[in-house]
Amino acid sequence: MSKIEELIAELCPDGVEHKKLKDCTEMKRGTSATKSTLDEGRIPVISGGKEPAFYSNCSNRDGETITVAGSGAGAGYVQYWNEPIFVNDAFSIKVNEKINTRYLYHFLLNIQGEIYATKKGGGVPHVHISSIENFIIPLPPLPVQQEIVRILDNFTELTAELTAELTAELTARKKQYEYYRNVLLTFGDDVPMIALGETCSMKSGKSISSSQILNQKDESAPYACFGGNGIRGYVKNASHHGEFPIIGRQGALCGNVNYASGDFYATEHAVVVKSLGKYNQRFLFHLLTVMNLNQYKSQGAQPGLAVGNLENLLAPVPPLNEQQYIVSILDRFDALCNDLTIGLPAEIEARRKQYEYYRDILLTFKEASA
Repeated sequence: MSKIEELIAELCPDGVEHKKLKDCTEMKRGTSATKSTLDEGRIPVISGGKEPAFYSNCSNRDGETITVAGSGAGAGYVQYWNEPIFVNDAFSIKVNEKINTRYLYHFLLNIQGEIYATKKGGGVPHVHISSIENFIIPLPPLPVQQEIVRILDNFTELTAELTAELTAELTARKKQYEYYRNVLLTFGDDVPMIALGETCSMKSGKSISSSQILNQKDESAPYACFGGNGIRGYVKNASHHGEFPIIGRQGALCGNVNYASGDFYATEHAVVVKSLGKYNQRFLFHLLTVMNLNQYKSQGAQPGLAVGNLENLLAPVPPLNEQQYIVSILDRFDALCNDLTIGLPAEIEARRKQYEYYRDILLTFKEASA
């Protein structure tokens, strides 16, 4: 029997007390401030994002504190602090004598999705104290909480160390991939250079209302919708079927190249590229990626790429059998570096899921009878 099992068997064999968050903590809104109203310093100012909004020389909270971001895209994001901080557009949570702060932090991380789901508001979403104060928290005896914290903190540290190592390895692999891609897609004078407009069909997609694009894929919106910066969301009906390179043609990231396979939707800000017979579609994807199309964008408040200009770009056209050989190499590199089901990204994702799995088990308790 593990130590945590022994403690539960000894201290709470019949379940544990469950309380509303507001009944066992002090939840306090931050103080409104801007960078211009606070002198610069080293104290983090906690606002609506996942990172400090800026740094000040004064604080309004110290000691162990949990914060929940109050507004913006990061509204609801939970963080733990054990240093002076200034809580701005956020709210803080301080525990009472029955709770270990790190225990509560891990518990809130375990229900982070539920906290995000309480966002309210249109243009700028908010999470309020009233949104989460009635969440139910299991309160095992402090020795049990402390053992859970020890396990999860160790697990977090080991996971972070391994993830950092894997991320460094992934970065090195990506550089290696880019090197070989550049080598394999550089050709001599014996390979003809032909305008893309002569070898490819390049057509913009169809306009669609933003209200028809959902953030999450589900049964009502199963098809990826490509816009100016890659996948924009998911829609009910597809506009294309097949395998195509997709060039984003609008916005600061115009010229980005993605690859669509199967049924999908392309908006007017995406260019669907189809070989007219001289290119393998996957080879064309790799070739367009290495051409750095963003350099040809128009200047102005809203940069863009004109299809006519893309059609005039010269590109090498090696024999199809050589293209297939290059694709076989680059696709293996691409999978190892980017595919979430293969290689290092899968390792990193597996570590994260493993931590979440054990965290969920450790933080699930039977409620004691009244």
